[in-house]
Amino acid sequence: MRLSVIGCGYLGAVHAAAMASIGHEVVGIDVDQRKVDALSAGRAPFFEPGLQEILEAGIASGRLSFTTDMAAVSGAAVHFIGVGTPQQKDGYAADLTYVNAAVDALVPYLSEGDVVAGKSTVPVGTAATLTPRVEAAGATLVWNPEFLREGWAVQDTVDPDRLVVGVPAGEAGERAADVLREVYHPAVAKETPFIVTDLPTAELVKVAANAFLATKISFINAMAEIAEATGADVTQLADAIGHDVRIGRRFLGAGIGFGGGCLPKDIRAFSARAEELGRGESVAFLREVDAINLRRRERAVQLVIESLGGSVFKKNITVLGAAFKPHSDDIRDSPALDVAVRLRGLGAWVTVTDPEALENAERIHPQLSYEKDRDEALRGADLVLVVTEWDEYRRQLSPKHAATLTAGRIVVDGRNCLDAAAWRDAGWEYHGMGRP
Repeated sequence: MRLSVIGCGYLGAVHAAAMASIGHEVVGIDVDQRKVDALSAGRAPFFEPGLQEILEAGIASGRLSFTTDMAAVSGAAVHFIGVGTPQQKDGYAADLTYVNAAVDALVPYLSEGDVVAGKSTVPVGTAATLTPRVEAAGATLVWNPEFLREGWAVQDTVDPDRLVVGVPAGEAGERAADVLREVYHPAVAKETPFIVTDLPTAELVKVAANAFLATKISFINAMAEIAEATGADVTQLADAIGHDVRIGRRFLGAGIGFGGGCLPKDIRAFSARAEELGRGESVAFLREVDAINLRRRERAVQLVIESLGGSVFKKNITVLGAAFKPHSDDIRDSPALDVAVRLRGLGAWVTVTDPEALENAERIHPQLSYEKDRDEALRGADLVLVVTEWDEYRRQLSPKHAATLTAGRIVVDGRNCLDAAAWRDAGWEYHGMGRP
């Protein structure tokens, strides 16, 4: 099937390459010429495991192409919209400028019977405002939210844990759902749950999922605050309650909190939309979820200060991690960089290392020092701060080896990902988040 993907950022580029990898003919459209040039040459513009390989294969096969020319979408049966919906600069609501622009640019090239599938995360009700424009061109608008985890996005696209398609009522909606089943035929053949809903439900599924995950993370971080006040160990607490199948252990890792380009802005946009609907009280708790999350960054800074005797001024601090999570070079709203910048502002000499995100970090925060080599970054440090749980730090860094490089023997584990006993046995003063 011939498909188009409008918007070739993180979501769009992965989706386009993944659809080509399962046999579709795909054209990606983006207004950024440099991005299009890179993708056309088979170069992934960001780090995502597996993307480079399927991108190169798609280009080589001739099934995958990229352009800035919207006219190239002509002849595609399904048009995916994967543009960004950032937080508005003057408030919490989502900025739908790019979604509206994408639809307006696409409409002149739609044909009777085409399916336009929104994938962007949008406030509930967005599809209802876009539908008249799409239907006027003889096409059908559906909403097909993505559930990608950065670091596993290729796998999540090719082999998703569920597929959700919101469609309008009637024959047009039924036909569109069948078209999407054909698009995702490998997953459907594996009996992946294929959930057909109305449009507002599909829009809500994505933001509700993100709100729940954010709440779960902030819940355990709230417990970490209580643990710190009482001498309890939040890691053991999480293990104990995680055995309850109604709760589960995943996303119960206390630390410096969540970041990235999705959870923070999505829960804020959800709160803003609920206020617009007159139901702000229904998700009022999300404001506290956000507040707890941001407090953990400040707590990490305080823990470093306390560990260094009350001041970080002119202390050498090595920060292990810049990306907001491992297996990514994404630094959007990165707790790791936020903490590093705060420490630098207090007069510390901060050296940041990360396997993939240094180029992005240095472009945004040139006031920090950067070192690609982990061991060089550790050399001479008075304190080591772990803020992104890359395997290079949590599994492959021996505390005995680290002790041969640093000046001090203090480690602050901002992700509670290290073996505390092993580090203490090696002579380190270990400090975790919500751990005695």
